[in-house]
Amino acid sequence: MSNHATATRDSPLIIAGKHYASRLLVGSGKYRDLDETRLATEASGAQIVTVAIRRTNIGQKPGEPNLLDVLPPARYTILPNTAGCYTVDDAVRTCRLAREMLDGHDLVKLEVIGDEKTLYPDVVATMKAAEILVKDGFKVMVYTTDDPLIAKRLEEIGCVAVMPLAAPIGSGLGIRNPYNILTIIENAKVPILVDAGVGTASDAALAMELGCDGVLMNTAIAGAKHPVLMASAMKKAIEAGREAFLAGRIPRKRYASASSPSDGLFF
Repeated sequence: MSNHATATRDSPLIIAGKHYASRLLVGSGKYRDLDETRLATEASGAQIVTVAIRRTNIGQKPGEPNLLDVLPPARYTILPNTAGCYTVDDAVRTCRLAREMLDGHDLVKLEVIGDEKTLYPDVVATMKAAEILVKDGFKVMVYTTDDPLIAKRLEEIGCVAVMPLAAPIGSGLGIRNPYNILTIIENAKVPILVDAGVGTASDAALAMELGCDGVLMNTAIAGAKHPVLMASAMKKAIEAGREAFLAGRIPRKRYASASSPSDGLFF
């Protein structure tokens, strides 16, 4: 195999032993209707879709529109999440409910919120809930702060992926502490996926250029003026950012350097 082929060959995203071609994960809330949810999800190319069990009907309300009718589990990996949970007990109970409703499905996204205004995670409660869920056989993808020490501790507990926030949920502020994210990536042995705070395609590309294994987003797509178009833009941004990371950017310099070599000039 040529050096070029070796340099540009990428491995798939692997979470809990399963391979995914797409490194973009998307949420399923905040859309105008289920048809828009379906179209945006298709445009994103995502294979993992997270679902707020406490807010979304996936069969627990017979006779009402069912999200799984437009996002079938045969096509997508459904990732139940504990959005809206403020205590360890609520988060654990929600995950167990999701496992029961989805016929033993054990991959979940854990979040335990500590502040209603900022939706910042309660890291102490998150770690306690993670310990319980891992012992109970769940494969836990965990939402947390961008604290490298907390991220490592959650990995050591047994979480299959760590998902540090880029900025507060729904803020669209982009990556506020890129060096924290970079430190988390450098010390991790599990996938690191930026979760929360992405506002536009350049934010997603930056996350991937830092070396993140993927990005999860909802509001940035669902809240855009044209969600389906934004979903398409995010797909391309994730792919471009990943390719740039693999390619290896040039070092930053204070002064210019010639684009063309000066050696061997004829005059």
